Amino acid sequence: MPMDDLAVYLNEHEATTVKEFKRRIAVSDSDQYKGLIHLNGRALYRMVIEYFRSEITLEDIKELAYKVAYERNRAETNIGDFVSNVCMGREMVIDLLQKGPFTPATLMPALLKINECFDVFLVHAVFKYTDLKDSDLEEKKLFIERSHKDRLTILGQMASSFVHEFRNPLTSIMGFSRLLKEDYPNLPYVDIIENELRQLNYRVSQFLLVSKKGAVYKQMEVFSVWGLFDEILSFLYPNIVDVNVDIQCSIDPTFQLKGYKDEMKQVFINIISNALDALHKKTSDKEIVIEVSQTPDSSLITVSNNGSPIPPDLLSVIFEPFFTTKELGTGIGLYVCKEIIERHGGTITCESTDRQTKFSMQFKPCDVCTSGSMSMNQHI
Repeated sequence: MPMDDLAVYLNEHEATTVKEFKRRIAVSDSDQYKGLIHLNGRALYRMVIEYFRSEITLEDIKELAYKVAYERNRAETNIGDFVSNVCMGREMVIDLLQKGPFTPATLMPALLKINECFDVFLVHAVFKYTDLKDSDLEEKKLFIERSHKDRLTILGQMASSFVHEFRNPLTSIMGFSRLLKEDYPNLPYVDIIENELRQLNYRVSQFLLVSKKGAVYKQMEVFSVWGLFDEILSFLYPNIVDVNVDIQCSIDPTFQLKGYKDEMKQVFINIISNALDALHKKTSDKEIVIEVSQTPDSSLITVSNNGSPIPPDLLSVIFEPFFTTKELGTGIGLYVCKEIIERHGGTITCESTDRQTKFSMQFKPCDVCTSGSMSMNQHI
C-alpha cells in the first residue's frame, strides 16, 4: 500500500526531522514550556504517520490541538509564533516526502492528507486558544468590575464621613461671614472670603454626590435652565475674569428642566471649570459657548471651548472615576457629571478636536419642558 510505504519512510526519518524542528522553532525565553515544544511537534509528526495508516480520526487530532492550545494559553505567548511553528512543521514533512523515492501519483494523495491533518489541527488549536483567551479576559473584566465597585463603595463611605465632619464647621464659617458682612458692609476682603467659602462648599458637595446620599429626601423640581446658567456664571465670575474668556450663551429663557437643580448646577460648574482650565494657557481668542437645541426626539445642552484638546486616547476614559490629568485633581468631577446626567435619564458625551472640545448632554423630551423660541447672548 502506498500510504503504508509513506508511513514507514516518515517513521525512519522521525528522529532527524524532530531534531531539526527543535532547532528551527520560534520560542520565547519566557515560555514555561519552551523545553517541551518539540515534543508537541513529535506528537503531531506521529499523528501524521498514524493518519496515513488510518489508525486515528479527526477527533484525535482535535484532542491534541486542544492540549497544545491549553499550553499556549498558559504560556501567554504570541499565537503567531505558534501558527508559524506549525506551518514550518508542515513544510518540513512535505519537503521530506518530496525527497523520498515516491512517484507524483503517490505523493499527490499523501500531500492532501498531510494538509488535511495540519489544517484540522490548526483550526481547532487556534479556535480553542481564542476561546480560552476570551474566557480569561472575561474573568479579568469581572475582577476589575468588582474591584471598581469596591473602590466606589469605599469612596462613598469616605465621602459621607468627610462631608459630615467638614460641613458643620464650614456652614458655621459661612454663616458668620454673612453676619460680618451685614455688621460691617464696608469691611474689605469679605466678598473674597465668601466666594472662596462657596468654592470650598462646591468641592465638598462633589464628595456628597459621590456618596450617593445627595439625592436622599429631595424632590425633583422644574427650573429655568437660563436662570441656572445665570447663577453658575455669577458663581464662576472671578475665575472667568481671571482667564479673560468670552462666554457666549444661546439659551431660550423659557427652556426648563425637571430634576435636582443643585445636582445639575454641579454638572455645569464642573464642565465650565474644566473649560476654563483648558483655556488658561491660551493667549487670545478664548471662548466658551453654551447652547440649547431641540428636536422632536430630544433636547440637547452643549458646552464647548476652543482650548487645549483632549488627546484621542483619553476620550474613552475621562468619565471613569479617579482618572485625572491634573496634578492635584481628584478624578471624580466628570464621573460625578455622568452619574448625575444618567440619574436624570440623560446621556453625556465628549468630542474633542484641535478646533474645539464639546460636552453634549442629551435629555428625553419628557424630561424637558419649554414654551418659546427666543435666544439670548451674553458676553463676558
